[in-house]
Amino acid sequence: MEVLATALPALGDAFAMILQPHVIGYLIAGVVMGLCIGVFPGLGGIAGLSLLLPFMFGMEPVTGLALMVGMVAVVPTSDTFASVLMGIPGSSASQATVLDGFPMAKKGQAARALSAAFASSLFGGLFGAAFLTFFILAARPIVLLFQTPELLMITIFGLSMVGILAGRVAIKGVVAACLGLLVGTIGEGRSQGELRMIPRDWVRADSGTFQYEMFQYMGDGLKLVIVGLGIFAIPEIIALLRQDKAISDRAQLGGGWMEGVKDWWANLWLSMRCSLIGVIVGVIPGLGGSVVDWIAYGHTVQTAKDKSKFGSGDVRGVIGPESSNNAKEGGGLVPTLLFGIPGSGSMAIFISAVALLGTGSIEVGPSMLKNNLDFTYAIVWLLALANVVGTLICIAASGGIARLTNIRFALLAPFLFMIIAFAAFQS
Repeated sequence: MEVLATALPALGDAFAMILQPHVIGYLIAGVVMGLCIGVFPGLGGIAGLSLLLPFMFGMEPVTGLALMVGMVAVVPTSDTFASVLMGIPGSSASQATVLDGFPMAKKGQAARALSAAFASSLFGGLFGAAFLTFFILAARPIVLLFQTPELLMITIFGLSMVGILAGRVAIKGVVAACLGLLVGTIGEGRSQGELRMIPRDWVRADSGTFQYEMFQYMGDGLKLVIVGLGIFAIPEIIALLRQDKAISDRAQLGGGWMEGVKDWWANLWLSMRCSLIGVIVGVIPGLGGSVVDWIAYGHTVQTAKDKSKFGSGDVRGVIGPESSNNAKEGGGLVPTLLFGIPGSGSMAIFISAVALLGTGSIEVGPSMLKNNLDFTYAIVWLLALANVVGTLICIAASGGIARLTNIRFALLAPFLFMIIAFAAFQS
């Protein structure tokens, strides 16, 4: 009862705080910026928040939070455009959407795939905000239970999904996962800082002799964005260039917008389960977008009675990952707001940006819950509102953007290669 007596007034104060016209304006501005960034493959919340950092100095706390939360909340929604229409993962958290979303676009069902994805993203975002609301004061003992053994368990569980997704020959998926682990060891070790798996070469020293030196540019390891673009984007673009035709085989996309919403409603229980997966994975620092969509997709495939259509345009393969993708943002804010532990890379930038707001007195973590509970719940309200506004804007803009699938791919490919190069350089 004491918790409710503290939380309910703070919820009311926070709601009144965000209803101010200028706060709504900053929220919409952040949503629009997030949508623009999410449309470009490889970019995401880290890049967007980094661009906002210089503007956070001395900004009124609630307006600064509205701008940042508006951007972060809708990037997982807008990156669906690239995944569905172009077959390029908009971010690391939208890779699984490509498996069924892009085949649907090829069949002329881009509108259906997008509307199903937007409905799922909206539900997942609201689910994450509700989770954050009810657990923001009670989640501290839960998160503290996750130590190294539990993190290892979740990691092994995520790797096992690769074997499941490989189909009948699970060993192929396991081998691929082991190869990924091997590639992931390249670079500087996290515990002791030792350099691992870095090739060496003979170079001429100042004395004129040759010595064996490491390639220092690989010290940071292989970037996930670059690897993802190389695996998913480049081969797909080359394959479509060889066909020399538009992405969609049909001249018109058809009126499948309501059909996609009906698909989501028919699979509401699946969306709820995958949203729960999203918030649970989001709560665990360090996991987040790199695994949440694959875990949700694996769950979707394993719980389906008919698995034959997955990978060739099954709308359930869009609903599951997109629900978890947006829900993870609410879960990721739990360790961020409770302990000041970033749940993801974008949350690390978020913590730095919050410290710049106002007079610099707001500190993310336990002190924020104690001294600035109204700002804490303002983030919750902003997260929910940003998902609603972002979904509406995405639906309004989808008609024009979806027509990209009717343009000959030879005209789009140079632009896409330029975007990929920019995204790889930015990462």
